[in-house]
Amino acid sequence: MNTNFNNIDMNTWARAETYRYFTETVSTVIYSVNVTMDITILRNALKIKKLKFFPAYLYLITRAMERHQEFLMAIKDNILGYWNYRTPFYPRFHEEDKTITFLWTEYNGDFKIFYKNYTSDINQYGKSHGIMLPKGAPPSNNYIISCVPWFSFNSLSMQLQNAQNYYAPIFESSRFTKTNGIITMPLSITVNHAAIDGYHIKLFLDDLQWLMNNPKEWIEGLKY
Repeated sequence: MNTNFNNIDMNTWARAETYRYFTETVSTVIYSVNVTMDITILRNALKIKKLKFFPAYLYLITRAMERHQEFLMAIKDNILGYWNYRTPFYPRFHEEDKTITFLWTEYNGDFKIFYKNYTSDINQYGKSHGIMLPKGAPPSNNYIISCVPWFSFNSLSMQLQNAQNYYAPIFESSRFTKTNGIITMPLSITVNHAAIDGYHIKLFLDDLQWLMNNPKEWIEGLKY
């Protein structure tokens, strides 16, 4: 996919005054929202197709952001704007020595292509130890996304330093919980208030849950 950066016109942008308030009047406000996602339908669909959950998680978060300018915002050449999509930048855990390295996989709206690209990245770089970025630095439109599968959290808060011009959201999930046949996943979303309000998170979560509940829309026909 081609990466495009779109400048924001501060004279017509509805959130211009809100943005100025959080960047000029008060100190940078970074906050985390912790929610619980119902992944029952998604988990079952992936099991039927024998597909891994983590690349699907990367894909769905990235795809859900596509419709929301607020989640795509950035500063480029000292100009505020937004990308047309983001690139997931994620840790790779090494079971042998309990260390991590960081990888990234170029997003593609076609899940089949993204899944194959992810698999290729893991096969080529996934066993590299001692180098934090075995594939090289991620592109400028990256965002951080991770999962801690060893425990389930109720709340998680990120503390970012020097984050004044950092507008990419950060996602962290944790171990699933199954209760009465319903599988849930904790999800923490950390954002810069200059870019994202609570209402924008609500809209994003609505789209994300819809995608999780309707896997046939993006997974149908895959055979691995």
